[in-house]
Amino acid sequence: MPERIIFHIDVNNAFLSWTAVKLLNEGYNKDIRKIPAIIGGEEKDRHGIVLAKSTIAKKYHIVTAEPIYQAKKKCPSLQVFPPDHKWYQEKSKELFSYLSKYSPVMEQFSIDECFIDMTGTNYLYKNYVELAHKIKDEVREKFGYTVNIGIGNNKLCAKMASDFEKPDKVHTLFKNEVETKLWPLEVGDLFMVGKSTKDQLNRLNIYTIGQLAHTDDKILERAFKNQASHLKRSAWGIDDTKVEPRSDKSTSISISETFSYDYTDKNKLKDILLVFTEKIAQELRKKHQYAKTVAVFYKNNQFVNYSAQAKLENPTSNTKDLYKLVVNIFEKSYKDDPIRLIGVRLADLTSKNDKQLSIFDEDKSEKKDDIQETLDSINQKFGKSLIIPASIKLINEKAISKRQL
Repeated sequence: MPERIIFHIDVNNAFLSWTAVKLLNEGYNKDIRKIPAIIGGEEKDRHGIVLAKSTIAKKYHIVTAEPIYQAKKKCPSLQVFPPDHKWYQEKSKELFSYLSKYSPVMEQFSIDECFIDMTGTNYLYKNYVELAHKIKDEVREKFGYTVNIGIGNNKLCAKMASDFEKPDKVHTLFKNEVETKLWPLEVGDLFMVGKSTKDQLNRLNIYTIGQLAHTDDKILERAFKNQASHLKRSAWGIDDTKVEPRSDKSTSISISETFSYDYTDKNKLKDILLVFTEKIAQELRKKHQYAKTVAVFYKNNQFVNYSAQAKLENPTSNTKDLYKLVVNIFEKSYKDDPIRLIGVRLADLTSKNDKQLSIFDEDKSEKKDDIQETLDSINQKFGKSLIIPASIKLINEKAISKRQL
C-alpha cells in the first residue's frame, strides 16, 4: 500500500480575514487586517467578547474571548466589526469547493479547516510540498486571504504541522520528522491535550511531547486510565483515523447549540446532551434508521474545536443506549474548559438493525421499541420532548454518585 499523505488546510484568522475581504469588496477604504481591529460579538448575544483580532491588535495584548470594553482599554483606537456568519458559511463553502478539485477525499473539520487525503495521487503530483505551495498561493490570489497547509502521514501530524508558524505557510511533519519537530514542543501543544490534561502531565514532570512519548505506560495508565494509550500514540505521531468525506446521502445526523455565555457545569452539559440525544434519536426513529457511531463535539471559549467518538456493538435508535454512550464519551473527552458550543453526532447510519437476538432479548427489544414509539407520539403531539424515561436520567445520577465516592 502507498504511504499515506494527508493535507490539513486552515484559514489564517478566518473571521477577521473573511470580514476584511467582504469590506474591501464593498468599497471600504481600509484593510482591517492591517489596523487595530477585532470581530466582536453583539453585546446582547455574546456579552461583547472578542471573536477574532488582527495581528496589530494582538500586539496590544488583546486576546480572544475577552470583553470588548477591556480590549478597548488596552487600545483606545481599536475598531470593532460585527460577525457575519452567513458570509462565513459562503466563504467556507467556496473554499472547500475549490479544494475538492485536488482530491475527492476531503473532510471538513470546522468552518475554516479541512483534511484532504492525497494518498495514491503521486501519479498526478510529483512533489507534495510544491503542490501545497501552489494551493496556498492560489487561495491568496483567487480569494484574497491566506491559509496554512500542514502535510503529514496522518491527520494528527498534518494538523500539528499546519499550526507550526503562521500565516501563509506550508509545513511538514512526516513520521521521520517526529523526533526533531514534534518532540521538542510543549506537551500542551499536542492536539487534543487541554489545559487540565496539560496540568496533570506537568504534575508528573512531563513538560514536552518527547517526555510524554518516553514516559512509562504504567505511570500514564494510573493517571489517565483509558486515555493513556491515546496520549502515548499521539506523542509518537501515530494516528490511524481516516479522512471521512461528507456524503450527499444521509450517513450522519447531528445537533448542536452555541451558547451566549460559557458553560462549565458538567451536570448542565449532560442535561443538554440528554435533550440532544433524545431529539436526534427521535429523528432516527422517524426515518427508521439506526446509528453505530456516536460522537460528542465541542468548541471552547478560545474557539478551539475538539471531539471524540465511539462505536456501538450493534446499530440502535434507542435513546437510552445512545445516551449511555454519549455520557461515557463526554466523561472521557471533556477537558473541563469553558464551553461555547456542544453537540452530538450520530454516524454510520443504516436502515438495518443487524443485532443478533435470542428469543428472550427479542421480546425485550420489541417492548423497548414500543415504549419509545409511544413516547415519541406523545412528545410529537405536544411539540417538544416532555417525557424522558426515568432509566435514562439514572445514567446521570449514577455518574454523579461515582464521582462522589
